[in-house]
Amino acid sequence: MADILIRHGIVVTVDPERRVIEDGAVAITGNTIVAVGPTAEVEAAHGAERVIDARYKVVMPGFVDAHAHAGHGLIKTIGGGDSKVWFNACSQIYPVGTTPGFWEAEARLSALERLKSGTTTGLSLMGGGDSEMRVDDPRYADLHCEANRAVGIRSVLAMGPCRPPFPHDFNEIVDGVTTPKTVSFERLYEVCEDVLDRWHGVGDRQINICLLAPVQRRGEHDEVIEEAFAQSAKMLELARRKGVVFTQDGHREGSIKLAHEQFGMLGPDVLLSHCIDLLPEEIELLAEHGGSVVHNPSAVMSILGRCPVPELIDAGVTVAIGSDGTAPDRSYDMFRHMFQAMHYHRRHMRDPQVLPVGKALEMVTIDAAKAVGMADIVGSLEVGKRADVVLVDMRKPHLYPLHMPVYRIANFAVAADVDTVLVDGRVLMEGRKVAHLDEDAILDAAQAEIDAALARTGTEGLMIEPATMWRGSHY
Repeated sequence: MADILIRHGIVVTVDPERRVIEDGAVAITGNTIVAVGPTAEVEAAHGAERVIDARYKVVMPGFVDAHAHAGHGLIKTIGGGDSKVWFNACSQIYPVGTTPGFWEAEARLSALERLKSGTTTGLSLMGGGDSEMRVDDPRYADLHCEANRAVGIRSVLAMGPCRPPFPHDFNEIVDGVTTPKTVSFERLYEVCEDVLDRWHGVGDRQINICLLAPVQRRGEHDEVIEEAFAQSAKMLELARRKGVVFTQDGHREGSIKLAHEQFGMLGPDVLLSHCIDLLPEEIELLAEHGGSVVHNPSAVMSILGRCPVPELIDAGVTVAIGSDGTAPDRSYDMFRHMFQAMHYHRRHMRDPQVLPVGKALEMVTIDAAKAVGMADIVGSLEVGKRADVVLVDMRKPHLYPLHMPVYRIANFAVAADVDTVLVDGRVLMEGRKVAHLDEDAILDAAQAEIDAALARTGTEGLMIEPATMWRGSHY
């Protein structure tokens, strides 16, 4: 007897055979998928305490968002179209203007958005901007992890130091009292290891920790580059000693080659974000030594340069799609990012055959699961894997007539079409209702925390829509 039977759906498995089962079913016992197949066969073999009718719905694996940023959920749109202002705002707000409550409210808001968008696993760096990581105290990561536990989705939290030189300045703000402090690299390293030891694998792999270090490029960070390489080597050594993924955010032409030369970065346990304008030899290095790439097609960096996704795929490199978080101008809607990726590279290559819809779907499911080191339990609907399942309501004008479901999902669906979400066999959302959460309280807390942070740092003006957004071709 199974616990849950999802029946009469269009099951897009993304399994090794890439089966699409027109009248399909998924049986779940505990947190595990125990059967996937035609409804008649699965129903005959598995009775269930609870039956979910998936008629007119696509049943698919939950999305895996392979790159985003904690904090960004509360500063979306800041800077009003000026990416430099937004980038600098991270430095103005994250290290010196945020309370523990800011990070808790942001984590709850972002996890809720991901859940309602069909993302069941999400990787987030503990900060953003120019490596403004809030890892000076473990409480910020603790609250992030606890918030994701409460919402119920899987989280991969990336912990790592700020960019040198050190020490770095932070403000500790508790109960309205601000205490300035300076923090060494050694303290940040200590916090990262502590959080990893306490949180990695919690909840039977609901919460996971990976480690990171800032990207370095010659000509940009020369005064601290040797110090940075030494610190990166320490973070990579810790990641490999603990058996977790090592990630970096913001690679571009030459930086992968440089990092591998300086501290032996590449390997199958490495996840590199953005990777724009790569040298041909860097693609060869990735293919030879291992390492996954996460492409963020909606990000500012993908405007400044191109991640050579088709070339990487053809070379045998695993490429995932990430949201890059929700600031300054994005969302956690992975349908949107799939569509953006396909058209971005088709336009560049002037070839509508580039990035088929099935490959795009793989890049937000099984390929992304490989990239974050979790393909053994998520990323596809297979017997023995965890029951992270999404039901997409296809009974809508923009998704009809109901043919070619993978094409419909990749080209036409949006986050609001997600009807039901299960993680670890637990129904977290049904009929777009999240019964175990007070959504209004989450929204109100998010509003209160960002308003307070803006007032605290004197950056309220960065949330005013600029007059330059009207009439002209440029801001």
